[in-house]
Amino acid sequence: MASEKWTAVRLPDQKGKTVVITGANSGLGRAAAEKLAEAGAHVVLTARDEEKGTAAVRDITERFPEAKVELELLDLADLASVREFAARYPHDHIDVLMNNAGVMDLPLRRTADGFEMQFGTNHLGHFALTGLLLPKLGAASGVPRVVTVSSGMHRAGGLDLDDLNWERRSYNSWRAYGQSKLANLLFTSELHRRVQQAGGELLSVAAHPGYAGTNLQLVGGQMRGSVVRETVGRVANRLFSQSPLAGAWPQIYAAVMPRVSGDEYYGPRNGRTGPPARNSRSEAARDEESARRLWELSEELTGVTYDFTSLKP
Repeated sequence: MASEKWTAVRLPDQKGKTVVITGANSGLGRAAAEKLAEAGAHVVLTARDEEKGTAAVRDITERFPEAKVELELLDLADLASVREFAARYPHDHIDVLMNNAGVMDLPLRRTADGFEMQFGTNHLGHFALTGLLLPKLGAASGVPRVVTVSSGMHRAGGLDLDDLNWERRSYNSWRAYGQSKLANLLFTSELHRRVQQAGGELLSVAAHPGYAGTNLQLVGGQMRGSVVRETVGRVANRLFSQSPLAGAWPQIYAAVMPRVSGDEYYGPRNGRTGPPARNSRSEAARDEESARRLWELSEELTGVTYDFTSLKP
């Protein structure tokens, strides 16, 4: 694929860098973990499932025997797991935190803390994780980066700040997904603004994969027991999608390329496929007041506040 060829020859040497990738046992996260490990990064691969995570680490190290890859268990749908991961994180710094894990088009489910599953996993889990790991990011030798993976579906999401957890509205799985992906972009922008206001150094950047064929398109149908829904996902992946690696290039680009600036949003050049390029976002995703209020509510819901004094000036 053109996008794969384009990026592979331009990926900078990552020796000495430590990268944490959430949800990296499959799909986009797995592809990003493999390429960054191949480039020399020390990759901390997180997963909910120990067996799948172990298999991913084994496969990557078999392909690249010199790769430094390790597994840490993390369930973003459980704030206790997020706190435990942050407390036991075994290294003194993080150069890149890639907030990649996500769920899509699920029937109504709740996290361990009672949040709607898509909002709780895709946004709140990553909000808490980033805040708790901020001191490790501040310890990076260079300017650390937080790359948060959103989606073109953010344009279909509206942010209901009075009902983020779908307790009053009639639940719609796609609107809930869109809301969580809109929240990812608002978080990216607000993190950038707050770092700037605090006088610290950290690049907060967002990315999306376009249409990449992964298991993400199948889980909703499987959880509903809908053979039709799952089959539609498989057919669409086969006919219209690009590979997980092609879909991962925008987030890899955002994580390592030298001319990336804070609050930029990267995706495939034509929006669905192609090499990484700066992409536009919806008007709702540029609303600073919504971003500020979402941040404050996220602090209340997770109990996590950010200590920006840990970032270098």
